[in-house]
Amino acid sequence: MRALAGIMHALLQATGEGHCALPKEELIEQAAKLLEIDVAIVREALERLLLDGELVYEPIGGHDLIYLPYLRRAEDCIAGLLRKLASAPSCLPPIDVEKAIAWCQRKTGKELAATQREALQKALESRVLVITGGPGVGKTTLVDSILLILRAKKLRCLLCAPTGRAAKRLREATGVEAKTIHRLLEFQPASGGFARNAAHPLECDVLVADETSMIDVTLMHKLIQALPERAHLLIVGDVDQLPSVGPGSALADIIRSEVVPAVRLREIFRQAASSRIVINAHRINAGQMPQLQQPGEESDFFFIEREEPESIQPTILELVKERIPGKLRLDPILDVQVLCPMNRGSLGARAMNVLLQDGLNPRRGDEPMVERFGWQFRLRDKVIQTENNYDKEVFNGDIGQVVSIDPEERELLIRFEERDVLYDFNELDELSLAYAITIHKSQGSEFPAVVVPLAMQHYLLLQRNLVYTAMTRGRRFVVLVGQRKALAIAVRNDRAAERFSGLYDRLVTSQS
Repeated sequence: MRALAGIMHALLQATGEGHCALPKEELIEQAAKLLEIDVAIVREALERLLLDGELVYEPIGGHDLIYLPYLRRAEDCIAGLLRKLASAPSCLPPIDVEKAIAWCQRKTGKELAATQREALQKALESRVLVITGGPGVGKTTLVDSILLILRAKKLRCLLCAPTGRAAKRLREATGVEAKTIHRLLEFQPASGGFARNAAHPLECDVLVADETSMIDVTLMHKLIQALPERAHLLIVGDVDQLPSVGPGSALADIIRSEVVPAVRLREIFRQAASSRIVINAHRINAGQMPQLQQPGEESDFFFIEREEPESIQPTILELVKERIPGKLRLDPILDVQVLCPMNRGSLGARAMNVLLQDGLNPRRGDEPMVERFGWQFRLRDKVIQTENNYDKEVFNGDIGQVVSIDPEERELLIRFEERDVLYDFNELDELSLAYAITIHKSQGSEFPAVVVPLAMQHYLLLQRNLVYTAMTRGRRFVVLVGQRKALAIAVRNDRAAERFSGLYDRLVTSQS
């Protein structure tokens, strides 16, 4: 019985690390090591789980993989539905593309580049299209133009993104309402399922999903499944960012399979070409060191070298508290975000939060405060929601500020965007301080200014897509602080940890 539980635990742990399955021998070895029991007993337990249908065995992609059934089903369905969509004809009314583009350019006052025109034509011809590309290449302008044309034809367009902040950005960029995927699919907290599904699909002619690099295999399955029979699907995202926190790397696998038409925008637009953030993000993505500012030169990107790890912390505090707010007239608490490669260590999000809270928001006089779950919450503190709370309509990654604390009622009020949400002191395990957050947590968000510590203590996580993702979160200003060697290692290392998944092979093999 311990072996049965150990196997299930090892597989669940693997999904938390981004895997959809584990190779059979690796799973057996992990469970035996975890429980310190004989491998033969684990083998026997695995056979029983396979026999009972609790787990599924499948040789795919050169591995003998063991799956939790729902993840195998998700991969299968995504591959089947996307192939079906890719081979289906367009259901849109006839559109004269040249006329539509000319009309669109007059309306927006923005000239579309050749690659954008080509992508727009593909979007109108294909039932499914992937649009990818880095910062400053005009993904948003393209999506806005497509929506303008489709809505002029009275087509029903639905927009969604994985997080509340990403949905808000999409809404601001297009002027069209955008929802989180959970809200769009009408998540049912009681059952853990969605009201919108294959039997009760969404009501739309076109579905646009943004920031899709963040969408894991399970959510991608639920989203595509709820697409109506004749609807078009537009998948938008930057494939070079970090993959989803959940299992799989759906966007990368879909693009790599070449089963679905995909457009990669590469041309950096004039207004973005003057930004060092944009230029250096593209350089890092290409494996080149960023161009560093010359002394006295104005720039929106800086690398401040600090060889001694203990001098990185005070430098970051000075930047966040004085230098950046002074230079850009920003609020040090709300507008400047520290993004850490990891949670642990002296430069991890936990330690940085304690330092920044004391530096930016010391307790004043006898102001009320509350200590819970390892954090001290004070008035004005910046906090982040760490799990979805559907009753409060606050979601994992939402950032807010403490506006009042009532010790007698044991309640704390937090302002998220324009909405105030009340928390009982016992619910504070859903929150943590957010002066510093991990780069993973920042996906789908943008901040006026971003500061990133980089040091050899992050060695295991020093990867190109990590630094690239952090840099592309900064809208007006980005500063990297730390060791040049750590930055060089990250820029060179494009070997993201392999994720065990069969989606790519299912897309490719079913195609042939």
